[in-house]
Amino acid sequence: MGDFFNSGWSWAVAIVSVVSILACAVLLWLAGKAKVSAAALARGDNTTGHVWDEDLREYNNPLPRWWMWLFILTVVFALVYLAFYPGLGSYPGMGQWSQQGQHRSDAQRMRAELAPLYARFTATPVDQLSQDRQALAIGQRHFMNHCAQCHGSDARGSKGYPDLTQGQSAWLGPLSGEHIVRTISQGRQGVMPAMGSAIGGEAAISDLAHYVLSLSGSPHNEIKAFSGKKHYAACAACHGADGKGNKALGAPNLADNYWLHGWGEAAIVSIIKNGKSNVMPAQSGWLSPEQIHVLAAYVLSLSGPAPAAVGSIALPARTP
Repeated sequence: MGDFFNSGWSWAVAIVSVVSILACAVLLWLAGKAKVSAAALARGDNTTGHVWDEDLREYNNPLPRWWMWLFILTVVFALVYLAFYPGLGSYPGMGQWSQQGQHRSDAQRMRAELAPLYARFTATPVDQLSQDRQALAIGQRHFMNHCAQCHGSDARGSKGYPDLTQGQSAWLGPLSGEHIVRTISQGRQGVMPAMGSAIGGEAAISDLAHYVLSLSGSPHNEIKAFSGKKHYAACAACHGADGKGNKALGAPNLADNYWLHGWGEAAIVSIIKNGKSNVMPAQSGWLSPEQIHVLAAYVLSLSGPAPAAVGSIALPARTP
């Protein structure tokens, strides 16, 4: 009921629920009081006088007792249920049950059951745990449930979502267990400010885009790249004079062949003019510290030596 903007909706739902249940009881009572028409009594054919489809007549037979009492018990059960569980608008019920509370209870119970298993993993540093096949099997399941929606089931990402198998060159931070745990727990936000006004007009931005392409040896116009080099000074503060980025700032390496937000002049021009903001959501609200520890080991393993397959679980292939 928290989605409604005032208490009127809560009262409306409560009234409709109670009236609907009581209407069922009234309907049963009226059916028991129904009288057979005088014409039907005169005919003596034990019908109610109700005829449909030309010759189908309804017999005047009473409801079976078991059916009537079952109907009454259903009405009583509905009233008791509404008293103990949510159903009357915003009234939480005498039992104070809620979906959120049930979820928290189930999660706590599950964590208590799994605590002995995670205890061994938690005592092992992430860097060492990234070679533990049992931990990786569990970490892979967490990855599929919480990370694959963005990074892909093979962890190779897509446009705007980093490829986690690229190794140190593609990471915007240190390739370490501590950094991965912090990123998964707290999330991460990367911002590239709009630089169009600082660079100049469309021609200057286009020239700069070709110079950025030249840093990685990508196809480019050499004349425009030469002209754009002087404009790169506005970018060097973050990406470095050689374009190899700054991991402390989270500034990407422009001198490799990994393009997170799209390759080519049009993509680079768009980012220079409009900037870019990317958000990695924090997962601490969904995963416990122990689960994040194991998940971080799996993510770290994606860029390290590939352990053998775990049972029937084939870990994704690594890139050189």
